[in-house]
Amino acid sequence: MTQQLNLFDNHSDGDTYLHERDHDRLTRQRGRVWDAIKNGEWRTIDWIAATTGDPATSVSARLRDFRKEKFGSHTIDRRHIDNGLWEYRRNE
Repeated sequence: MTQQLNLFDNHSDGDTYLHERDHDRLTRQRGRVWDAIKNGEWRTIDWIAATTGDPATSVSARLRDFRKEKFGSHTIDRRHIDNGLWEYRRNE
């Protein structure tokens, strides 16, 4: 059984994370990135970034978050396209 992503159960951490500053921003960002990939279509990070308005580096970090147990252990597939370009999709 697949766990549901809980966008509001923020367990972010790290040396630079400050709950008061980052919680709401990262929670909303995760929601936007999730909405962009939840249909299972292959998408590049640049496409997701353009769609969500979030920086590509942040999109990449959110995709890694979704794979973590604390964010639902989702399967995020990736495939190499060409010359360092990759596509990602939710596979559930």
